[in-house]
Amino acid sequence: MFRELTRKDKELSEKECIELLIKEKRGVLSVLGDEGYPYGMPMNHYYSEEDVKLYFHSGMGGHREDALVKNSKVSYCVFDKGEKPDGEWAYTVKSVVIFGEMEICRDREKIEKICTQLSRKFTSDEEYIKEEIELYAHETQLLVLTPLNICGKKVKEA
Repeated sequence: MFRELTRKDKELSEKECIELLIKEKRGVLSVLGDEGYPYGMPMNHYYSEEDVKLYFHSGMGGHREDALVKNSKVSYCVFDKGEKPDGEWAYTVKSVVIFGEMEICRDREKIEKICTQLSRKFTSDEEYIKEEIELYAHETQLLVLTPLNICGKKVKEA
């Protein structure tokens, strides 16, 4: 159902893909938008090793939610900043693409738990996190991506 990577010599292992998802903070979520046009947007994510899902916080309503209600199939792309050896111009970049099904979760307890975990990727200020959750959790929904296919690769720009 999902295509295999053509350049097997550039393929990342499953472990490397998961490490990238845990380490990196953001990527691009793509949904099938209005009139069948792809709609991609930058998103912050939290990868849960516990249930092997990706989580995103979101406001309610709008283009993204409308698209997900019509079609739950999505793709999500994450890539790192790359590495560049001294004296070279080309970076070696790792990326991961996930294909899966997205559901919308409005369970307040789960939203608070996951948004706390997601926030910790950005700050260790527990008081700030607690205040933000108290102020905004009631108007937040959680997008839950269940991966059906994860594929990663390492490419040197040239």
